[in-house]
Amino acid sequence: MGSRRRAESVATTVALGGEKIAAARLSVLSNCLLVALKLGVGLFIGSVAVLSEAVHSATDLIAALIAFFAVRASTAPPDEAHPYGHGKVESLSSMAEALLIVGAGAYIVVEAFLALRYDRAAPALGWGIAVMALSAVVNMVVSRRLFVVARLADSAALEADAHHLAIDIWTSVGVVAGLALVALTGWRWIDPVVGILVAVFIFVTGWRIARGALVPLLDTRLPESELQTITGVLDGDTRILSWHKLRTRKAGPQRHIDVHIQVDDALSLRDAHSLTEELEDQMRDVLPNVEVMIHTEPYEEEMRHHEENPHV
Repeated sequence: MGSRRRAESVATTVALGGEKIAAARLSVLSNCLLVALKLGVGLFIGSVAVLSEAVHSATDLIAALIAFFAVRASTAPPDEAHPYGHGKVESLSSMAEALLIVGAGAYIVVEAFLALRYDRAAPALGWGIAVMALSAVVNMVVSRRLFVVARLADSAALEADAHHLAIDIWTSVGVVAGLALVALTGWRWIDPVVGILVAVFIFVTGWRIARGALVPLLDTRLPESELQTITGVLDGDTRILSWHKLRTRKAGPQRHIDVHIQVDDALSLRDAHSLTEELEDQMRDVLPNVEVMIHTEPYEEEMRHHEENPHV
């Protein structure tokens, strides 16, 4: 039973791996389109806000490329050099994306302050509004697809990319609003100010992605809700007299669970093995992408050992 469940889990992981690669490829292609459009229009009309969004989309493209290659690497099966798999590649890609985002934000701030200082001419507006509206629509469609696949496959790289594109929707709307205000009022300073506001969104996004990437990289334990699910499985089996040393972590979509259980001293080796197989299957039923390591101990003998060596 345990072997069959593991085989089913591997088959599901492989299928989702294909979905992840396809979603990452979609993000790369959409960002290529948006970078070309925003950069061309931004240079043509001389808008800091549109150029700032072109830079933002360029970082999106680089991040999407990193996510694409990270997703491909993370779906590779464990090997001799990487027995726990390659899941942390996704977290590393998320951290790289965060650094790129912060760098892009800094560039936008510098360009906006230069525009304010030298009072650059007001940009032509029609093309800028059109390309930013198109950008919002494209990012909305792509981010929704990335969110769906990221949640199905539990992909940190795709989730970071999806959040990034979702923020881009609102920054694009902000740029459209800013350009419209310039057209209505003639106040040229609105354009670079909108660029600065875009940069603020970029900084916040970068911080959130970096914070999320650090959790699996530092081997932080699983969330409390998942820990309660695991302990519920352990507490629900009357053959387990006690358990301890529960350790959990996550690498990419893969959850790793390590626990010591104590059973009746008279339990046979065959029955103890069957118990661990059943526990592993139950944990795979309640949590996705689980690797379980269970160490079985005789209860009475462990109690005597603890009494004789209380500090061990």
